[in-house]
Amino acid sequence: MLNVGGVANVTYIDGDDLIACDTGPGNALVDDFMRLRTGALLDTDGRAAQAGRVDEAAIAQFLDNPFFSRPPPKSLDRNDCRAWIGAALDGGSVEDGAATLTALTAAAVARIVPLLPHPPKTWIVAGGGANNPTLMRLLAQRLAPARVEGGHAAGWSTDSLEAQAFAYMAVRCLRGLPISFPGTTGAPAPLCGGVLAQP
Repeated sequence: MLNVGGVANVTYIDGDDLIACDTGPGNALVDDFMRLRTGALLDTDGRAAQAGRVDEAAIAQFLDNPFFSRPPPKSLDRNDCRAWIGAALDGGSVEDGAATLTALTAAAVARIVPLLPHPPKTWIVAGGGANNPTLMRLLAQRLAPARVEGGHAAGWSTDSLEAQAFAYMAVRCLRGLPISFPGTTGAPAPLCGGVLAQP
């Protein structure tokens, strides 16, 4: 399962294997870029990215960061991602910038595949990125031969999935069940977390 919010993160399940980590930037970089360059809140339907040209050299430079070769579990912040961009996209067109940043998200996701026990056969995409046809097309290209589909095709509410996950974890905590695992956060053992706030 791939959640593409501000940062993209993967949850890998194969039998007893449970691995989760951030893969790299999600929508945050292209959203911030569009806001700065055009005043728009996002690249609606990936239209600017679809019309632009991807700077593969810039993507290769971004992916040279040691984060991308580090095995899971690992995490980052949207501000970490922003620092990687620097001046690489200055001066180009809005379309080329959006295309490069959208392709960066897909390329970063693809970089996690060799770090997993087995290449996933199916990727189910949720979060705002699932609503971006350009990103979905790029993910399908970079993750082939795996199947890539939006969470809605699997019957999921992709825009509410994160909220549902936190509610699920809250119920697990109330029952004393773990929500953090060695393969997801690097915890030494499965652990319960959180504090029940009393009204």
